[in-house]
Amino acid sequence: MKITSAGGVISLLDEPDFQLQSFALERLNQLVDDFWAEIADTVEKIEMLYEDESFPERGLAALVASKVYYHLGAFEESLTYALGAGNLFNVNATAEYEETTISKCIDFYTKLRVHNHDHPDEPKAIDSRLEEIVNRMFQRCFEQRLYKQAIGIALETRRIDVFEKAILSSDDVKGMLKYSVNIVMSLLQEKTFRSTILRMLVRLYLNLATPDFINVCQCLIFLDDPPAVADILDKLILEGGDQPLMAFQIGFDLYESATQHFLSRVQASLKTVGTPSTDSTPAPATTPAEGEKKEGEAMETDVDKAEKIEALSSQAPVPDEQLSPEEKEHRDQLNKLTQILSGNLTIALHLQFLIRSNKTDMLILKNTKESVRNSVCHNATVIANSFMHCGTTSDAFLRDNLEWLARATNWAKFTATASLGVIHRGHEKEALNLMSTYLPKDSTGGSTYQDGGGLYALGLIHANHGGNIIEYLLGQLKEATSEMVRHGGCLGLGLAAMGTARQDVYEQLKCNLYEDDAVTGEAAGLGMGLVMVGTKSAQAIEDMVSYAQDTQHEKILRGLCLGIALTMYGRLEEADTLIESLSRDKDPILRRSGMYTVALAYCGTGNNKAIRKLLHFAVSDVDDDVRRAAVTSLGFLLFR
Repeated sequence: MKITSAGGVISLLDEPDFQLQSFALERLNQLVDDFWAEIADTVEKIEMLYEDESFPERGLAALVASKVYYHLGAFEESLTYALGAGNLFNVNATAEYEETTISKCIDFYTKLRVHNHDHPDEPKAIDSRLEEIVNRMFQRCFEQRLYKQAIGIALETRRIDVFEKAILSSDDVKGMLKYSVNIVMSLLQEKTFRSTILRMLVRLYLNLATPDFINVCQCLIFLDDPPAVADILDKLILEGGDQPLMAFQIGFDLYESATQHFLSRVQASLKTVGTPSTDSTPAPATTPAEGEKKEGEAMETDVDKAEKIEALSSQAPVPDEQLSPEEKEHRDQLNKLTQILSGNLTIALHLQFLIRSNKTDMLILKNTKESVRNSVCHNATVIANSFMHCGTTSDAFLRDNLEWLARATNWAKFTATASLGVIHRGHEKEALNLMSTYLPKDSTGGSTYQDGGGLYALGLIHANHGGNIIEYLLGQLKEATSEMVRHGGCLGLGLAAMGTARQDVYEQLKCNLYEDDAVTGEAAGLGMGLVMVGTKSAQAIEDMVSYAQDTQHEKILRGLCLGIALTMYGRLEEADTLIESLSRDKDPILRRSGMYTVALAYCGTGNNKAIRKLLHFAVSDVDDDVRRAAVTSLGFLLFR
């Protein structure tokens, strides 16, 4: 017979006999999904039974109360009583109630764990019953071999122990490590915790029977640990056999992935091999504390360390006759590796490929040139030509149309000259010879716009691979008297020294900024950001922000606006303080810089907090340019 009411069962709760009350609770537990509205009127009685310590079925009372509150939509109360139910709450069940409660449980547990991780000085107590349910959930994942699910929940809840266990318990440890690296780099948005996890992954990779050194080095790039990378490369070369080939492949990968600053420190560490050294090279698996550096000190400390290693390596090398055949081979292999890390091989191969594969349709350019004859389209055609022939070294279109090209004047001439740098991108050996006609001469009389464009072109040719050209550009910038030449020099120097964090380059650009010339200052501000890209240098940020607040030149402000943002590239939550400060500034250009800082600090992460901030400014700021910058920045966050 079908039951139409739970009233009879509910009345048993008023009986003084514990057995009758327990029977009533067992029946209500079976009926609650159908008669929860009726049971809700007497939920206080069920709560009283749970609170009565002498009642033998307190857990069952808690479970029934939890289900009633679940149906009422009071999920917090439902979770509280589910915790009180203990083992009666079945984490293995797949019903809607269990799945929803487990979800709420994990969310609440995650919130507490993240707070305690981020605020170790103000920890919140975590209910042991809550932790027990989460642990049972993890155990279910292990029993059902749902290791990827366990890894995801472990990362969300900051459970490093479970994260490691999930990887090691898998049948495919190497595959799980690769999966872990992918989700850590794409989904983890808290830099400190990400560094801790990456340190663990490095240790696990190195403990494999056949260590995956390629992925280890990728992790070490994000951890900013050049000595550990150098140590791995040296060990691979010493092992002989096919291992030096692995070292060379890692060298190519490093050049594609790392900054000039990082690569220079790896090379400096490698040069100490075979020379007297007072310091041993650090092992790859350092502690998280060793990988962390205080804000404002990181760049200076690393530069000092690199300079010391460089000074040590500059000592006279050991003569060949004093080396054994093995040592000679080792040194030769290191020299090859250093050449790969310098990027010379990659750039040369890339250049040859582009020259061989040039399939540009010159007719398109010819028709474009002849279609519209105003100055704007003239400039656009010159730029289009440079993009079409980027890196191919083919400047035939310009040479065939010299008379047409001569129409360019002032800044159009600057752009036309600079476009040669795009065409000859990577053609570094002949760069000075190719550009000699367009570079500043000792004798006066040349076009300053052309000279400035020539220096900019040199920077484009050597972008992110400055080498010796940095010294040339530094010298030209110091001697320049024209604002147009200084403008091109600052841009070229910033591109060539991109990411090197060289203090001498930064100081020269800062000197040009402080001249308070609008044309020069705009390029200097951008150049300073390029040199310090991703370093979060406190001194550089202070210099640029303080000058931006003092200057009256809008052009300088525009340059600094981007320069400040570049300094925080990829720094995630470390940029939050600066973002908040810039976003509250009364100057709309500095607020725009705040939007760009969000874009670059959280580039490609899809961070919800950053997206909310950009959306807020996109609809609320009074300045059109700030709103436009906020919307543009959304693209940087979400491009993946």
